[in-house]
Amino acid sequence: MCLPGTVAAVREAIDAEGVSAAGIVSRRTVLAGSAVAALAALVPTGAAARQPRRRGARRYQDLTHVFRGGFPVYSGDAPARRTLVTVADDGFYSQQWTFGEHSGTHMDAPGHFVADGRLVPQLRPAELFAPAAVIDISSRAARDPDAMVEPSDLRRFERRHGQIPRGAIVFMYSGWERRLGDPAAFKNVGSDGKFHFPGFGREALDVLLRTRRITGIGVDTLSLDIGASSTFDVHKRLLGADRYGLENVANLSKIPPRGANVVVGVIPWEDGSGGPCRLIATY
Repeated sequence: MCLPGTVAAVREAIDAEGVSAAGIVSRRTVLAGSAVAALAALVPTGAAARQPRRRGARRYQDLTHVFRGGFPVYSGDAPARRTLVTVADDGFYSQQWTFGEHSGTHMDAPGHFVADGRLVPQLRPAELFAPAAVIDISSRAARDPDAMVEPSDLRRFERRHGQIPRGAIVFMYSGWERRLGDPAAFKNVGSDGKFHFPGFGREALDVLLRTRRITGIGVDTLSLDIGASSTFDVHKRLLGADRYGLENVANLSKIPPRGANVVVGVIPWEDGSGGPCRLIATY
């Protein structure tokens, strides 16, 4: 964001004007307030006054884990960060991050597994808004880390909650996010040297693609496939069908099994095979 020499210029201004770093923050706050006021002028009066929200968007739930240094990743180096400048020393604060595209709560775009598959900038805005369905397999996953979403789970869901909406993002809730504070437990490497955590089964995915025309699937684990998979059949089938996947999704137990809508806030990374994203559910 800052041009070369910005830090030095800010320091010189502080010295020349005899203004404290706190003073600069205060002026920046005033400028930010002006920007907010300008934005508010563009928003309809009813929205600015926080009138009752439209039906279907009464509540909001963040489905995103905080992106932090050391967040467990399937392969490669975990995200790392360092401070570049601070308000106390330089008048403003900024960090530098190093991470792979598939870190934190993130998207797998079709091009992640498919040669010439669509990459993130090629996804249409309409694809990033979708109804949600949450398939809860947490009881089975607590007993069996290799549990997967099966066709029987889909039938059980629809008996209880109604048909999975066409174009939905179908999420697996396994309760695995409770392990996130312990990277070893989250990856759960067994004596066979493989990861052991839940994911989608290929048969269930085939049903969803064939009969529900889904937009994508999401999981609260490191991979769309079960951790022990070596063939990545679910990745290949989903992305090969030109759909996308979402991994390391948070707070799925806090939204209704059916009836929520999800916004996928992914940055259109240049040639991105995926990338960290902010997921917000409304219901």
